[in-house]
Amino acid sequence: MKKVIYNKIDKRSISNLPKVLFPGRIVVVTTENDADKAVDFLLAQPILGVDTETRPAFKKGINHKVALLQVATHDICFLFRLNYTGITASILKLLEDTTVPKIGLSLHDDIMSMHRRADFRPGNFIDLQKHVGEIGIEDLSLQKLYANFFGQKISKAQRLSNWEADILTQQQKNYAATDAWACIMLYEELQKLEDTGDYELVVKPEEEQKVG
Repeated sequence: MKKVIYNKIDKRSISNLPKVLFPGRIVVVTTENDADKAVDFLLAQPILGVDTETRPAFKKGINHKVALLQVATHDICFLFRLNYTGITASILKLLEDTTVPKIGLSLHDDIMSMHRRADFRPGNFIDLQKHVGEIGIEDLSLQKLYANFFGQKISKAQRLSNWEADILTQQQKNYAATDAWACIMLYEELQKLEDTGDYELVVKPEEEQKVG
């Protein structure tokens, strides 16, 4: 049976879907030594999911530097608290690595944010937004893409929370890890569908753009 995906979905239809959370272990990195160990581990993996978080600014003219870099495998996610560590030599090595594919969404924004902390030459980054259109999908947000591919909801409730807080809440950690891990899941599913052709794209009129 072919997988049914949609060119667009209605955000309202996502609210009733079952919620998905990263199922693995989450490790918070706050020191240079821990960053070194984490990067050694990550660069030995076959694929990584990446994302960043920045403390929201609610006043005009105020901009914060990226506070968190989350890098996930299928079963572990490291949360690099850049507001504590900055871009260390090992994190720089990770960002410039050209061997391990690092999957993200809207990576231009993430990379620009990290460039405000340190200059680097981006390595092997793959942006999902540049690839989902190949099979006719028009929605580009992580939440809509995950709902479309897997029929599950990624909660965005923590997006505007304080990512520079002294201690991240469990809800923040879950949110951050899920976003990075979801990029791997989406990329691998997209690759499978492109390789097999085992899907049906449903193009709905504007008034009917719902998950179904």
